Amino acid sequence: MSKPQPTRYRTTNWSSYNAALKKRGSLTVWFDPSMNWEGLPMGRRGRRQSYSDAAIQTCLTLKVLFGFALRQTTGFVESLLRLAELAWSVPDFSTLSRRQKSLTVDIPYHGSSGPLHLLIDSTGLKVEGEGEWHIRKHGASKHRIWRKLHIAIDEGSMEIRAVEMTGNGVGDAPVLPVLLKQIPDEEEIASVTADGAYDTRRCHETIAERGAQAIIPPRKNAKPWRPISAGAIARNETLRACRHLGRAIWKRWSGYHRRSRVETKMHCIKLLGQRLSARNFDRQITEVHVRIAVLNRFTVLGSPLTRAVM
Repeated sequence: MSKPQPTRYRTTNWSSYNAALKKRGSLTVWFDPSMNWEGLPMGRRGRRQSYSDAAIQTCLTLKVLFGFALRQTTGFVESLLRLAELAWSVPDFSTLSRRQKSLTVDIPYHGSSGPLHLLIDSTGLKVEGEGEWHIRKHGASKHRIWRKLHIAIDEGSMEIRAVEMTGNGVGDAPVLPVLLKQIPDEEEIASVTADGAYDTRRCHETIAERGAQAIIPPRKNAKPWRPISAGAIARNETLRACRHLGRAIWKRWSGYHRRSRVETKMHCIKLLGQRLSARNFDRQITEVHVRIAVLNRFTVLGSPLTRAVM
């Protein structure tokens, strides 16, 4: 029996997508003269901050985008303001480092027209340690430190809608309820797709409480659960379908393979840097959130539209 030919895909909006890719490489930086660059009164006693959150996020965005250190970032922003003929002062590197610890990053998203189809996955980001070649040759040392990044993307818009970062000792399943809480209650969630690591009672119950369909393959040694809740009933139906149809047919029928899109988004995050430059955990969270904001802005510029070609 011959193997089926793999499906070929064709991009239908190549001209607009090509223009979007060119815009991602544009060095044009616009500073709105009416933006609040200096800090605003906080409504409480004490000296107000010298710079607004928007100014700090602008500097950190350029730092992440071009891979600068903090001192290089201040010099780069100074040159941009000089070219724009704006007499604004620039926060020094210590101010950027201090404000990065508590900054709330504004992550933009365009959103989809209908219910959300969330794709969830996690990956590791290196903080300290040797490269992969050194590990293969000499073994890993005790000083290797990793952080675990968990994201949920909207399949329709391909934007990251929820993000959480934990230590490398935290599993995938306990973070799924945290990700779903970041989605406003008024937004409808149609489905949640994740791998078998999320096949737990709490994950299925959380998804069922949001009225969504859980597209999660059961573990290979999975047993039926007592049907005492909506999440357990839906999971038992999935288990029954996998046993009677086979896991391969179930994955194709349920659309599980679209989860590869979140893996592609993880690769895009790592293109902005394989490791985190910050050493403090709170600053690392801000650094990751800035990366997410950059990627969402790239996605809004344009994404490819593909269709299957027989």
